[in-house]
Amino acid sequence: MPLFTQRDIHGSEITPRDIYLNRRGLLLGAAGLALSAGGGAGAATLQGIPSPFSTDEKPTSREDVTSYNNFYEFGVDKSDPKQRSGALKTSPWTVRVDGLVNNPADYQLEDFLKPYALEDRIYRHRCVEAWSMVVPWLGFPLAEVLKRADPQGAARYVAFQTLVRPSEMPGQRGLFQALDWPYVEGLRLDEAMHPLTILATGLYGEVLPNQNGAPLRLVVPWKYGFKGIKSIVRVTLTDKQPPTSWNIQNAREYGFYANVNPQVDHPRWSQANERVIGSGLFARRKPTLTFNGYGEQVAGLYSGLDLRTNF
Repeated sequence: MPLFTQRDIHGSEITPRDIYLNRRGLLLGAAGLALSAGGGAGAATLQGIPSPFSTDEKPTSREDVTSYNNFYEFGVDKSDPKQRSGALKTSPWTVRVDGLVNNPADYQLEDFLKPYALEDRIYRHRCVEAWSMVVPWLGFPLAEVLKRADPQGAARYVAFQTLVRPSEMPGQRGLFQALDWPYVEGLRLDEAMHPLTILATGLYGEVLPNQNGAPLRLVVPWKYGFKGIKSIVRVTLTDKQPPTSWNIQNAREYGFYANVNPQVDHPRWSQANERVIGSGLFARRKPTLTFNGYGEQVAGLYSGLDLRTNF
């Protein structure tokens, strides 16, 4: 099987599937996207702004990106998010921005997104489980949100929190709980302000599917995928390093920084190579790149920091 089966395309070229049309109006009005008719009644294209930060690698197939996921709020199997997330209601949705900021607020999603134009960001995605994809996101820089909130001088970190709604998220109920809820994550403020760090509201030119973290998720392409917290409801600036879910679950295996590093193995497997999703069962594994290949842009953030100790 070939590594990829489609040409390199931008989100602006893709016509959304009908399942997303009932939500596209939210993105169009709130994020300033252009709507163009074509291909019959109801057909539309969501147009993001091309970004110089995108990789020129070909995206993983839409089917793989939307069906091979870790989203433990819906179950621990890769197929669970797609199969079990249909009941999640993403409208209305509220996002709280608080903590050490001069402009705290509770936003309806429409108002939260309104100032921002979406960009096409085609990023490499590396999971801590040693598999990888290339994902064409639609999103905007997290830095713009933080500037709007106006961080106070004492702010050093940004903490994130996911929705807790067991009635719609079956992984949050029952006797076996993979994690403590809510799922929480965090970044240093300088990491959060970096231009590569985005909040995504879509992929493949479509509104973000539930299984991929609708309606709002974090994307930090030089870190392992578990840092990309999904279905965000709260962003808090703080002066202390915030707790993070996988570090709470097992600090020996999952550090706060979680930078992709082929020289620092997971205790139970090597990180030197990765399995490329969509490349076939018997395809040769690909060497992992330090910082997932984004070292030229982000290595300076960690000057003088021991990345083996601070994994």
